[in-house]
Amino acid sequence: MLSKPFYEALPYCYIAIGSLSLLIIEQPFAQGLAIIVFLLGSRVYALRSNNRRTDSKKRRKKGWLPAQVYEHIPALCFLGALLSSKLDAKIAPVVGLCLCSYSMYIFLRRLSYRKHKVIHSSYI
Repeated sequence: MLSKPFYEALPYCYIAIGSLSLLIIEQPFAQGLAIIVFLLGSRVYALRSNNRRTDSKKRRKKGWLPAQVYEHIPALCFLGALLSSKLDAKIAPVVGLCLCSYSMYIFLRRLSYRKHKVIHSSYI
């Protein structure tokens, strides 16, 4: 059994390891594996986040994107920012900064959505 602080940090560690590996390592095969580790960290985070939602399913808005894609938008934007750092274009840093900022914005908004109060039936 893992301790709670270590367990809570695992998805972030996977994303950080994938990100750092993607930035540091130059071999294409290793970069592909780094992307897989990054996406698996995103998947673990999305599964955990969905499991902890306290709002009812009836109140959730239906979007036009499939749920599997929607949950990974912040991670995909951040991954796009990381991959844009590999480009030699002059506009790549600007694109990377915009994607990274948008990714953090979405992540923080969704983090605030997961702080609903749970109303127990004993209080009603």
